Amino acid sequence: MPEASDRPTAAGRLLADVQAELGPVDRAVRDHPFLAALSQGRVPHDRLVDLAVEQQWIIASDRRSFAFLAARFPSAPAGDLFLQLAQGEGTALEHLAGFARWLGQDPASLGEREPSARGQAYTAFVAWLAMNGSATDVALAFLANLAAWGENCGRVSAALGERHGAGPEATAFFDFFATPAPGFQEQALSVVQSGLAAGDPPAQARRAARLLQSYELMFWDSLMDRWPPATASTP
Repeated sequence: MPEASDRPTAAGRLLADVQAELGPVDRAVRDHPFLAALSQGRVPHDRLVDLAVEQQWIIASDRRSFAFLAARFPSAPAGDLFLQLAQGEGTALEHLAGFARWLGQDPASLGEREPSARGQAYTAFVAWLAMNGSATDVALAFLANLAAWGENCGRVSAALGERHGAGPEATAFFDFFATPAPGFQEQALSVVQSGLAAGDPPAQARRAARLLQSYELMFWDSLMDRWPPATASTP
């Protein structure tokens, strides 16, 4: 008979259920054709600049959203989690500058470029969650989302290095997300467990996770909106 500490918590069971439900979307994110095109050297330079622009807008917005969440939910464990996430987004912005410089772009000008509506749907929903969601909603949504995002970042980093000659400074942004933050899953599960114990509706958290992962897929789709992969030239 398993020890009590080995038994899945309500938060763990909810996460497992959500991951199973989101399996098709998760696979679509991880198997996105943009990643295949990048690994084959078929992504034009302008689309890589689009990637940097979209991420500049997303990371800057998410940092504010997490800071706002830390103010909304200052008590542990939620306050600690959201504050660390906000700090992580700040570090990511610093790394993004290296990718921009490798592309021949001024990092300070990325935020002056026009993002796409589909590319920004993800961060708009994060901002909505920061204003309207519970700590449980946010923690579960990111538990379900960040694994696929991290895996994709690892593949982008590898493709940039192997096919495009990018060095460590250029890939640092993607390497940062490719490695899970130590203790993130445990902290986020603790937030979900506390919220469920306090009466947060699991259905609402599941909805947040489903929508966030769908918007993640929309982000990757947006990178291919303005370019036909079959005829794209090598940068």
